[in-house]
Amino acid sequence: MSEKLPISVVIITRNVENNIKDCLESVKWADEIVIVDNNSSDSTIKIARQYTNTIYLDRWDMEGSIRNRSYQRAKNNWVITLDPDERVNENLKVQIEEFLKKGTEYNAFSVAMKSVFGRRYWMRYGGWYPASRVKIFRKDKFRYEDAEIHPRAYLDGKEGRLSGEIIHYCYDDFTQVVSKMNLQSTLEAKKWLRDGRKMNLRIALVRTFSRFFKMFLQKKGFKDGMIGFMMAWQWSTYQLLSYVKYWDMKKIKETADLKE
Repeated sequence: MSEKLPISVVIITRNVENNIKDCLESVKWADEIVIVDNNSSDSTIKIARQYTNTIYLDRWDMEGSIRNRSYQRAKNNWVITLDPDERVNENLKVQIEEFLKKGTEYNAFSVAMKSVFGRRYWMRYGGWYPASRVKIFRKDKFRYEDAEIHPRAYLDGKEGRLSGEIIHYCYDDFTQVVSKMNLQSTLEAKKWLRDGRKMNLRIALVRTFSRFFKMFLQKKGFKDGMIGFMMAWQWSTYQLLSYVKYWDMKKIKETADLKE
């Protein structure tokens, strides 16, 4: 077996027995794999133990918070952050090996995300590709804000870009799309309420139609056919659904405040 690379892979898990093995196989060349599990009740941890003994239990409170805590558990300063439905391709692994050996002026690297729907259809349009994200970084130079969902990233130093890809098996089917949108819109509404965000129906509607126009027409989501249409529709109405939940939460809070 070739020498393992001095980099830590950090994966946050919850009931992902159908995904975790392939994810771990794609990074078994790293000299540390850190699993942070949020109370899985399936075989996730059992499978993970075939690849690593570095397993922690933690509660998912806010996305930004748990990610920051998880990264600090890594022994190496260089970290790769992966979700269980993501895989590192061979080209990216070679590029990681190269900068670890030669050194780099960058403190983080963004990587193209190749999103696959239903494990068979690569979504090329609608803003889904390359959709580069920071996935590799020095843990002492990078952090997320404490936010329930879609936290902003803060980097101290320069960001580079690698041409390798992370394969992202984002959705198995449209049932999963709707389920995730329902969960994420709830978290979005909670974030808006906590931050005191100025939101109203007009803004929500403008964002809804604007996002659909951008994804389906401007970014050519129509080239992905029915999948492109449905993804544009779902993630544009996400804005409206988030607002409706925010409005309801705000009314409940105002009622509770009046009773005090």
